[in-house]
Amino acid sequence: MQPISEKQCIFSSEEIKKSIVTADNITPFHLYHGDRILENGKKMLSAFRQYFPSYTNFFAVKATPNPHILSLLKSIGMGVDCSSLAELLLAEKVGLKGNEIMFTSNNTPKSEYIKAYELGATINLDDITQIDYLHDALGGKMPEMVSLRYNPGPLKNGNCFIGKPQEAKFGLTGEQLFEAYAKLKSLGVSRFGLHCMVASNELKLEYFEETAVLLFETLVAVAKKLDIGFEMVNLGGGIGIPYRLDQTAVDFYRLAQLIDGQFQKIVVPAQLKQLPSIVTECGRVVTGPYGVLVTKAIHSKSIYREYIGVDACMANLMRPGMYNAYHYMSVLDSEKRDDQTTKKYDIVGSLCENNDKFAVDRELPVISRDDVIIIHDTGAHGHSMGFNYNGKLRSAEYILLGDQIKCIRRAETYDDLFRTLDFDLKL
Repeated sequence: MQPISEKQCIFSSEEIKKSIVTADNITPFHLYHGDRILENGKKMLSAFRQYFPSYTNFFAVKATPNPHILSLLKSIGMGVDCSSLAELLLAEKVGLKGNEIMFTSNNTPKSEYIKAYELGATINLDDITQIDYLHDALGGKMPEMVSLRYNPGPLKNGNCFIGKPQEAKFGLTGEQLFEAYAKLKSLGVSRFGLHCMVASNELKLEYFEETAVLLFETLVAVAKKLDIGFEMVNLGGGIGIPYRLDQTAVDFYRLAQLIDGQFQKIVVPAQLKQLPSIVTECGRVVTGPYGVLVTKAIHSKSIYREYIGVDACMANLMRPGMYNAYHYMSVLDSEKRDDQTTKKYDIVGSLCENNDKFAVDRELPVISRDDVIIIHDTGAHGHSMGFNYNGKLRSAEYILLGDQIKCIRRAETYDDLFRTLDFDLKL
């Protein structure tokens, strides 16, 4: 058989082997390339700042909620986008505060609004009813600045991953925005933001350009009608990464150029009270390509299909089982073999669920027990979506910086898993 197409791993074979030694030969684990994350983050900031000098990206904490990752991104000037109390606490522990934090949540408890306010975060409201709720939560006060999340409904075609905007639970309608900003103004809010998030893992530049047009036109209409100034427009996140071999990464420079073109065409000529800064809240595109899940083959099975059982499972990487998402796989050092024979496998975990599969009918080098399998592009929405079904323990996380590999989250133990249980069985 012909050799299968290969994707360049971000780690060398020696680095993967070194990480396994660092992990005391205990797999599975997630491994991140810190240097590449920094390089990519700087490239993103540089591209947008050519056109928007005050631009920053608020890294979506939910993508990779680890303080070491957040601290790296803070060091190059990124903020964070938080959607829960836990994420706010992580941001606080890393030393982020004030306008370094965007808080975009939904169905939000009062306690979370209070914490966001205490940190000085920019609060991004998801519904018009949340204005009174926030006002009440803060004891009759309001933040100086508030942003609103816009749901364009039928005005915007849905991205294939996130679905149609009019079927989403997030955001205010265009009509509601006018009433909501007027109410915020009456409550003493003097600084305003506008936000929209209608894509997930999107690679088409025109999709983001269309979203920018919608936001810019809406911002101009609201600003003129209500005589308010907008300090910020948040274009959201959703920039995808090339999980598949035939996909191409988004060109940050070209994307920034397209958005600036619409900004110059729509916002600048409107002669508003102020020109808003442009920000985004991307997570996946910042860290996604720069992480791998390292696992080992422990079993093989031949029935109606050929199966390779690995020591990782859906609890370590949910995306393939939950979304039927594709992740490229490679077998460590398989390119050095004299025999380049390949075989089609289902790569599966050990959960009592038939969707616990990392790949289905995937052509791979012939796999033997103890072979190391590398699952690529797990630097975002990998470990963060882990869970404990069947009592599976969540794996460790490691990071490579320079020539050093460091554990940045130890693996769970059964003591961790059982810590919240009451084993006093006396009635």
